[in-house]
Amino acid sequence: MSIQRTSFYVLLTLVTISFVWLILPYYTAILWAVILAIIFFPIHVRLERRMKGRKNIAAFLTVLLCVLLVILPAMIVLASLIQEGTNLYQRMSNNEIDLNSYLNQIEQALPPSLEDWLASLKLGGAAQMPEKISSGIMQAGQSIAGSVLSFSQNTAHVFVSIGLMLYLLFFLFRDGASLAGTLRQTTPLSDTYTRKFLDKFAEVARATVKGNVIIAIIQGTIGGLTFWIIGMEAALLWAVIMTLLSMLPAIGAALVWGPAAIWMFLIGAWMKGGVLVFVGVVFIGLVDNLLRPPLVGKGTRLPDYIILISTLGGISLFGLSGFVIGPLIAALFVSAWSLFTQQQQDEGVKPQHAAYAQEKAAPFH
Repeated sequence: MSIQRTSFYVLLTLVTISFVWLILPYYTAILWAVILAIIFFPIHVRLERRMKGRKNIAAFLTVLLCVLLVILPAMIVLASLIQEGTNLYQRMSNNEIDLNSYLNQIEQALPPSLEDWLASLKLGGAAQMPEKISSGIMQAGQSIAGSVLSFSQNTAHVFVSIGLMLYLLFFLFRDGASLAGTLRQTTPLSDTYTRKFLDKFAEVARATVKGNVIIAIIQGTIGGLTFWIIGMEAALLWAVIMTLLSMLPAIGAALVWGPAAIWMFLIGAWMKGGVLVFVGVVFIGLVDNLLRPPLVGKGTRLPDYIILISTLGGISLFGLSGFVIGPLIAALFVSAWSLFTQQQQDEGVKPQHAAYAQEKAAPFH
């Protein structure tokens, strides 16, 4: 029996690894299907009640709602971003946007002491700094253009992933409750631990997407509209960059609007620079403090340093989806060690209670 059981476990492990390897090319579609199912599942439950238990219709309507609220807006913004980034790079390549003239204006506005400091860095002198900065910006533009070209060449894979995500999302809505019950029964952990892990996964997924993403989109939108109003080039591109940076604690959109405001001050556009500082401090800065408590809550929020490290690590390993995968892994890590600590404490308390009971039951001498 031991040989048969060992052989079965080996076979089970090999089959599981093979299945994970098989679906690995579409892990992003599966991940986002699960996340959207978690976020929109309460809406699905309400629709199912309105449909009087018709699960297929309720699941179809919920998927349609996800398409209208998430998929279509994301595709429209992505298409606009690709077009604007391509146009910006072409204008820079054709010298329609003269970077050297802007950089020369900044150089002339610098105080002599700062020019001497730049010269002391042995980077070719302050006179050559505009050319080097312009060359660096052009290289970054070439890299972005290459990424855009690669994305456009993989359009078929993108649409297959979206179709797979929507197809899987339908069944997650329709059979989500039964699938969760099956998962709790098949895991080797106890029912209590499995339930805690699943609840923690759902809480962090909702907090990360519903909280961090919505807050980042609002901050990026405010920053992008401000850039567009004051006449900055590629306002949509800067809005997306501010949105991505807003997901990182202790960094935020200030890395974009701050240097932009300094740029405006250096070239003499005092009014535009003042508008950027006012909007950045008053509106963008307060959005996080006002919206994060009701959207995220205190119970599911990880410390800022853990969120920062896990988000950066997740993005470096998994790409753009890493801003969700990283905090999820970190939350499960913290949850697992919390459960382990609680178990160790419970096991330490039980022997003490047993020894105390034996002492009370012993006869008096």
